[in-house]
Amino acid sequence: MALYVETVIDTDMDVLWERTRDPSRHQSWDLRFTSITYLPRAEGESQKFRYATRLLPFLWVAGTGVSAGERQRADGTRVSALRFASGHPLSLLAEGSGYWRYVPGTTGIRFLTGYDYRPRWGRFGALADRLAFRPLMGWATAWSFDRLRLWCERGIHPRAALARALGECALRLAMVLVVLFASPFGPLALAAGAAALAVLLPPLPGTPAARRCRRTPIGRLRAPRLLATLETS
Repeated sequence: MALYVETVIDTDMDVLWERTRDPSRHQSWDLRFTSITYLPRAEGESQKFRYATRLLPFLWVAGTGVSAGERQRADGTRVSALRFASGHPLSLLAEGSGYWRYVPGTTGIRFLTGYDYRPRWGRFGALADRLAFRPLMGWATAWSFDRLRLWCERGIHPRAALARALGECALRLAMVLVVLFASPFGPLALAAGAAALAVLLPPLPGTPAARRCRRTPIGRLRAPRLLATLETS
């Protein structure tokens, strides 16, 4: 099943376009990538790029891709499409494609993505993808979209947003541990209640949260025609 994430960002269209299409800015807010680098290209060619994700301090998974964008469309929207692939043996993601849509509205820009990929490692890879990797990718995309929204709307830089998220997680964990070790009666039951409260309490307004994004499309999900023009990465 293809992944879908949508949010509404109250910002200028050119600002949002730059922060999503410029690789140095894109990698600063997108949790799925550690680095994105555009490769040299001739005029008229689609933009090729190289991406990498750091799994451990000295372990990187890299891949390549090709992308294109449409800034001037008759309906006022913009579109960015890409195809990507990784030959790294530790990458569960073998190849895939996706797109971004930028839809101006009265309350802001509907920024949405739809993408899908083919996992490797046969049946084991398909099972691991369905049970763990695909849900994780969906969560990471939504969390990253909200981090981008906070940057555009509130001026909270992605690094500061990450620090806030880590700090808030640490406080919630500390609350559970305090209840667990400080209560002389029924500590497990109290700790379970505190854990549930820590999970269910909404995040602070300046902290990114995947739950703020829509995860299912309204109506039928259709890829833009631009995607069909891109060669396989």
